[in-house]
This record gives sequence, C-alpha cells and structure tokens, in this order.
Amino acid sequence: MVSCFSCLFIFYSRMVNGLLKTAQGVPSDVPSTVQALQEASMKLEAMKCLVAILQCMGKWMNKQLQIADIQSSKKLDAADHGSDTGSPPRQNDIIDEPTKGSDAQSEASSEVSDVSTLEQCRADRARKSESIYYSSINTVVLKFMIEACWAPMLAAFSVQLDQSDDEIVIALCLEGFRSAIHVTAGMSMKTHRDAFVTSLAKFTSLHSPADIKKKNIDAIKVPKTWLRVIVAIADEDGNYIQDGWEHILTCVSRFEHLHLRGAGASPDASFFAIHLNELDKSKQGRSNILPVSKNTGAGNIQNAASAMRRGSYDSAGIGGNVAAGITSGQMNNLSSNFNMLEQVGDVNRIFIQSQKLNSEAIVDFVKALCKVSMGELRCTSNPRVFSLTKIVEIVHYNMNRIRAVWFKIWQVLSDFFVTAGCSENLSIAIFAIDSLCQLSMKVLEREELANFNFQNEFMKPFTIVMCKSSAVEIRELIIRCVSQVVLSQVNNVKSGWKSIFMVFTTAAYDDHKNIVLLSFEIIKKIVRDYFTYIIETESTTFTDCVNCLVAFTNTRFNKEVSLNAIGLLQNCAERLAEGDLRKEAPEVASPPSPQIGKERKSDNGEPANRVDHLYLWLPLLAGLSELSFDPRPEIRKSASQILFGTLCNYGHHFSLALWEKVFESVLFRLFDESENIDNGDMEEHNQDSWMHEMCTLAMQLVVDLFVNIYDTINPLLKKVLMLVVSFIKRPHQSLVIIGITGFARLMSSAGEMFSEDNWLDVVSFLKEALNETCPDFSLILDDDNSITEPQGVDVNESSHDESAEAVTSNDDPVNNLRSRRLKSVISDIKCRSSIQLLLLRATVDIYNMHRARLSYKNIFILFDVVHAVASHARNINSNGVLRQKLVELGSMMQMDDPPLLSLETESYKLCLKFLQNLAVDRPLSYEESEVESYLVNLCQEVLQFYIVVACSGLLPDRQPRWTIPPGSGRRTELAARAPLIVATLQAVGALGESSFQKNLCCFFPLLSSLIGCEHFSNEVQIVLSDVLHSSVGPILLRSC
Repeated sequence: MVSCFSCLFIFYSRMVNGLLKTAQGVPSDVPSTVQALQEASMKLEAMKCLVAILQCMGKWMNKQLQIADIQSSKKLDAADHGSDTGSPPRQNDIIDEPTKGSDAQSEASSEVSDVSTLEQCRADRARKSESIYYSSINTVVLKFMIEACWAPMLAAFSVQLDQSDDEIVIALCLEGFRSAIHVTAGMSMKTHRDAFVTSLAKFTSLHSPADIKKKNIDAIKVPKTWLRVIVAIADEDGNYIQDGWEHILTCVSRFEHLHLRGAGASPDASFFAIHLNELDKSKQGRSNILPVSKNTGAGNIQNAASAMRRGSYDSAGIGGNVAAGITSGQMNNLSSNFNMLEQVGDVNRIFIQSQKLNSEAIVDFVKALCKVSMGELRCTSNPRVFSLTKIVEIVHYNMNRIRAVWFKIWQVLSDFFVTAGCSENLSIAIFAIDSLCQLSMKVLEREELANFNFQNEFMKPFTIVMCKSSAVEIRELIIRCVSQVVLSQVNNVKSGWKSIFMVFTTAAYDDHKNIVLLSFEIIKKIVRDYFTYIIETESTTFTDCVNCLVAFTNTRFNKEVSLNAIGLLQNCAERLAEGDLRKEAPEVASPPSPQIGKERKSDNGEPANRVDHLYLWLPLLAGLSELSFDPRPEIRKSASQILFGTLCNYGHHFSLALWEKVFESVLFRLFDESENIDNGDMEEHNQDSWMHEMCTLAMQLVVDLFVNIYDTINPLLKKVLMLVVSFIKRPHQSLVIIGITGFARLMSSAGEMFSEDNWLDVVSFLKEALNETCPDFSLILDDDNSITEPQGVDVNESSHDESAEAVTSNDDPVNNLRSRRLKSVISDIKCRSSIQLLLLRATVDIYNMHRARLSYKNIFILFDVVHAVASHARNINSNGVLRQKLVELGSMMQMDDPPLLSLETESYKLCLKFLQNLAVDRPLSYEESEVESYLVNLCQEVLQFYIVVACSGLLPDRQPRWTIPPGSGRRTELAARAPLIVATLQAVGALGESSFQKNLCCFFPLLSSLIGCEHFSNEVQIVLSDVLHSSVGPILLRSC
C-alpha cells in the first residue's frame, strides 16, 4: 500500500508536467500534425486544468483549515473536561495548522516534522482497507503537492503571459497566479509564494514603462486584470503573504506614479528633487515649500516622459533612477489608456482594508510600506512621497487597534520617521516631520490608559531627529510642531510630556540662537499656563520639566533667558510649596526612607508630609544647587538666593526624611567642585577665585539654614559637622579657612541650643580635625630624602606660604625627583602647621563663648587632644637632628627654628587654661584631685623642657642631652617661650597651700634650676621671685 501511495504522487507530478507541455504547445522546430485551431484549443484547456488544480487545492486547504480550527477547540475542551469527553480522538485525525508567524517559521524550519507527518499518513493508509476511500485532512500533504507542481505551473503561466495576446489566456494566467499565491501563502511557503508574487509584479512592466505592450494595457479591459488580482490577493490573503507585501505595494506605487504622469500632474520631484551640488546649501537655506498636487494637463507629458526610465524589476527601485528613456509618443499612448483605470477600481482599497489584517499581518504590511517609501525617498533626482502619505492614512485606519499591536507597529514607523526626518533632502525631511506631526495629533486624540506610555514612545522620533539632524530648519520645524501638538491636545497629553520636554531640553543646548529663544518662549507658556497638566500624570514628568528649565539656564546666547528660566524654577517651587501639586497630582508613592514611618505627624497632629513631595522637591532643589556654581555671577547669585530662600521659607514644612535627602543630594553637592581645587591652583586658574568665593558663601548659607530650622533638623548636626570638618582636613589653607569659619559660625549661632550630646559630637569632630591635620616630619628625617639644597635654588614663598619650585643646575633626574618630593612635603608641613594654629584659636573662641555649657567630660576631651598637639610640637622642636636638617635646607624651608614653637606654646597655654578654669568653675562631676594631678604634671612638663632650652641643654641632673644648633636664634626662642613660662609659674603659685606643699618636692628642683638659667624676659624673673617669696618662702620658714 505504501508503494501505491507513492505512485499517487508520481502520477500527480506527471500529470502536471504533461499539462505544462500541452499548455506550452509544440515547439516550432518539431513537426506536428495538429492543426493551429486544435493546438490553441488544447493549450487553453491545459491552462484551465492547471488553474483548476490550484483552485481545488485552495478550496481543500480552506476547508481543512476550518476543520482544524473546530477540532482543535474540541481537543482543548476534551483536555479541560477529562473523562467526560468520551473516546479519545482517532489516530488519523492529525491536524497541522498553517503557520501564521514570521518567515523564520517557514517550510525550511519545519521540513523534518513535515516528512515525519507524511510518513505517518502513509503508515496509517497502509493499515486501512483498499476497498474504502479515505479522505485526508492533514494539510501537510498539500505542501508536497505544491512542491511537485509549483515550478511547472510558474513556467506555464509566465510563458503564456509573455507570449500570448489572447485575453482569455491572459485572464487564466492571472487567475492561476492568484490561486497559486493563495495556496503558497496559506501554507507559509515563503520561497514559492515570493516566486509567484515577483513574477506577477514583473508582468505589469511598471518597473519599465518603455516595455509596456498593448496586451499589458488590454489586460485592464478583461475581468481578471492584474490590478484586480493584486487587490484580491491583498484582500483575501493579506494575513499570510508576509514579505510579499513589499512586491504588492511596489506595484501600487509604480502604478500610481505612471498614472499621475499620464494625467499630466507635476511629479513629486518638482517639489522634492535636489541636485548633488546643492546638498550642502540645503542645510543652510530655509525652505517652506510643501508638496501640493497640481494637474497641469498634457503640457507636462514631456517632463513626465523624461522621468520614466526602463530597467530590470526590483521591488526596492521605486524612484525614477532606471536605465533608458521613453518617447513622448509612448507616453501619450500610455496616458490615453491608463486614464481608463478609474473604471477598474481604486487601489486605495488595499490601504483601507489594512484595518482588517490580523495583528501580525498589519506589522508585516507596515514594514513593507516603510521599505517601499524609503525606496521612493532615497532617489536624489526623482523622490516621491506617495507611500509616505499612505503611512499617515493607514495610521488613521488602524487607530482602534489594541495598544500592544500599536506598539509593534510604531516600533517600525518610529525608525522610518527618524531616517526620513534626517534626510539630506531638506524638503523630504520637512514633509516627513510634518507627517509625523499629523500622526501625533491623531494619536493624542485617543485617550491614553493608565500605566501606559505609548504617547512617550510615539513622540520619541521628534527627540531623536532633534538630536541628529544637522538642518536648522528641521529643528525649528520640530519645535513648532511639538508646540502645535501640545497647545491643541494639552488635555490628552500624559506620558507624552517626557518626550516633549526632551525635545525642548535638546533645543536649549542648540547652537543657533533663534531655536533657543523660540523654544524657551514655548516652554515658558507651557509652564505658566499648563502647569497643572504637567504634574497630573506621574512624578517623573515634573522632574523632566525641571531638567528642561535647568537646561535653559545654561544657554550661552542670552542671559535673560537663563534668569527667566531660574524664575520659572522659583515659580515651580512656590506652587509646589503652596500645595497645588498635592491637590492636583495623583497619589504616587515616594521613595522609601527609614524615617518616613516615624515622621507621619507633627506635634500638632497634622500630616508632616503635607508638602513633603520627596519625589518632586529633590529634582527642583538639585537643579538650583547645580546652578549655584555656574561660572556666570548673575546666574549663581540668583540660583543661590532662590535655593536658600525656598528652603528657609518652606523648609519648616519638610519632614526629617526629606531634609536628609536635601542635605545629601542638594546642599552637600554645592561643595563637590571644591574637590577639584588643589594646593596652589587658585593662583594658576582665575575660575578658582569665584569658586572659592562661592564655597565661602555656600558654607555661610548652609550654616545659617541649619540654625534657622534647628528645631526640625537637629538630628542632622553630625552631617553638618562632617561637612565642615571635611573642609578643615583639606590640604589647602583657603579651604581650611572656609571650614574653620563655618565651624565658628555654627558654634556662635547654634551653640546655645546644643545639648550635652550635641557638644560631645562637636568636641569629637574637633578632636578628629586636630588629629588629622598633625604635621608630619617623618619624610624629612628619612635618609633617602635627605637632600641638601641644590645650587642655584631660587625659592619664593607664595601668598599661601608654599615654596616655589627650585631651579637646579643639575639635570640628574633622581635628584630632581627627590627635590620635588621634598618641596611637596615642606608645603604640606607648613599648611598643616597653619591649620592647627587656626584650629587652636577657633577652639579658644568657642571655649570662651560656651564655657558654661561644656561638661566636665567634654572639656577633658578637648584637653587631651590639645595636649597631644602640644606634645607632638614639643617633640619636633626638641629633635636636634631634624632641626639641623631644616637649617641645611635654608631658604627652601622658610620656617622658624624651632619649626613648631608657636603651636607648642599656644597649645600648652590652652591646656593650662582648661585646667585652671575647671578648678574655678567646678562643673558637674568635677573631681578636684584629678584636675590637680593633671595641672601639676602639666606644669612640670612645661618647666622641665624650658630649663633644658634655657640652661644650654642640661637637665637638673646635669646629664648632657642635646645642644641647640649654632645660629638657631636661642634668644628669640627663649623670648617666645617666656609668656608660657610666666603663665605656668602663675599656675604653680595659684595652687593651694596644701597642694603646693604636697608637690614641693617636684617643683623645688625646677624652681632652683630656673634661678640659674639665662632669661631674656624680665617678666619671668619677676614671676619666679613672687613664687619663691609667696609660696616657697613660708614653707621653708615653717620647717625651720
């Protein structure tokens, strides 16, 4: 039985081949007894048989596809209901639905499964009785039948169309093409389908008007004309032809082109053509010409004829760039005949019926139409816009499709409009943008559902072309089109706002002043008149609006535009604070924060977030923050005033969560630019001067803001202190001054409101600052860096006490590297020394101002850190090796000898002050014995080191330790130490009688040594005499 089954296919193939030979007739070189009339009749009957075979295939396929749909639904019901469905389906009920997907799911990808299915069919047939006729319902069988007959049928139809002038034969051939395309498309046989479609399109000769014969025109008069066949194919098989749409739409485009030329209408090229030598000029000159169809009669036939050329068939060759010419006589003949096409039907039916295509077919249709349109537009000498106008039409026809399908359609159209909008042909680009504007109006007429962003996707081509186009006219046209869309459809704009603001943001950075001014006038009207529409959709829309306004503040063309943009930002802030957004905007969840749940209500029970739109305030304030460091003084001044004015006026409404974000994302960002200021750069770059000025002003404003709303944001004190200390720790004296000044301003303004815990934070950060800025002399002591001053050094100290580079006569690279490294180390030491002196003085001022508010614990923290500074300075000053090297460095170092004398004396005096005032103030938790012990040890430490210096390096035990280097200015050093020694002797004399007597054994040797020292200050001798007379004398007298 299997062999019989195979024989059927062999018989079928031979039958089709026989009909083909009959249809082609007897070759002319072969003798035949058949008369001409008989041969013509046989040819006609053979053609009818071939067409009938295809029609039967089509009818059977349609029937089986319908059966497949029904039985598929039955199988699904059976799967849902289980045992209630009765017996299972029969084995021979194998259903294969035709593939309706893309061409990737073609016959090539399913060949293996098709063969296996066919073999299964053969096996089923072999098991059945020979006496019973079985009807197959598996459409896979049809594929093998088409494989066997498609090539002979294609040859038969093509040869007869090319050679025969009989209207009946031509009609049969056209019907055969139609039926073949129907079957191959329905079975998703891409290669076979395209072969028939291409041959049918080639027969029209529309790609080569000079080759159009009388039979091509006469075919119009018969019932089955090629035009009606194409329309019928599009009608009946549009859901299945996939890529075949390109050939069909190409024919329609070429027919429309030829018909208009025959009617004498002006070609599109008269409006859109551009010569090659004018491509560059088109980018400079503005053209307002848009294509208008005009019928100029037969007088323009010669122009139409010159535009028609002959060439080989190519579905992409839509323009007029083909080979040979066509005479005026031929064009007159074509004109007189093609004017009759109006009786046949309107090809527009293809585009109107596109709304009936399924969801996948419409995407294929749009892809093909865009490809055809690009072929029309890309011809430089003869561009056309027929398909482009049809794109606008099909959008209108298919407007009611579901949004998921529309998204796929627009993915294709978006790329097309971007390419067309960036065309070098200015007129084409203008027409494309104008068409896109029309589509935008249509789309915005349709209300957008919640959580959809199709409007944004639809408006994106405007943004992309705005960025890519080099033509000023196109960018200006986009601005006007978007303005028209917004002003006419503002009630319906939702997600489209994002792309709209992106267009204007791009325009703000444009190189042409007119575009910037025009776009700003439009955005100003939008913000002022339609602000409520901007914020009624989603939070990101307001952010996009703010970013757009910030972009306009950066324009370099007009200072007034920048200032007005800042004014609009202020207007947005006012409306945001007044609650307009809260009343009009929908509920949108703000970003999560750990503090939000805790700050739900204020003390009076009102919601703490009544204007706390975290997602709205941050972009606005961040934009103003960036503008506060604009190089233009007017801009940064205005931005700073609005930023801090807004925070001061409305900040008391903010929750703590919002304030945390404001400090981190807005206020602290004001100082990001200071990271780019390196030591010495301010003298080398002029812009650093105003940057330093703005850092100073910003620090003052941040501190004042913190003080004004301290009750709300006092938990953020650590963040403010961290900011201030970060400036103090910078190796740049000018920035350090900013930090210390801000620190002092904060303490003087808010110190009285600090709790004990707040003061603990303050002294802790002050301790960190002093520890981090300690001068480091270790690199100078390193032998590898011990480099004497090179010959020819010329060092000049800058205004920041930084040594200039030495000019050496030695070109040794190693020596030069060490020299540069050493200068850097010296510069860092001098900077840190100055910082510590400034910090000590700031500490004294803060202590004097808030002495009563500092606890016993906090004062001792300050004492420890200041004493550590003093001890470090004393160790440096007592290092003879280090001092000798500093002397050798000479003018390169430019530091006093000893180097940290001022730092040592100032810090020791402050330590004495802390301890003496504790004894007087006696704060809570005061321990007299502890304070007395610290004071006695401190006095011993100071006196002992002074004796070493004053007595030529001998301690009281007369053991030699070190000698002060010659020429070190010993007299000057002792004079500088005198105030500290006076203060120390006074502290010793102020001890109580019992305390002094208890520690006399420690002080007496030191006092005795002071008597023998050489003092260069009479005040030391006077105070020493008073101590001996008032304190030591009475004890000695009593002991006697």
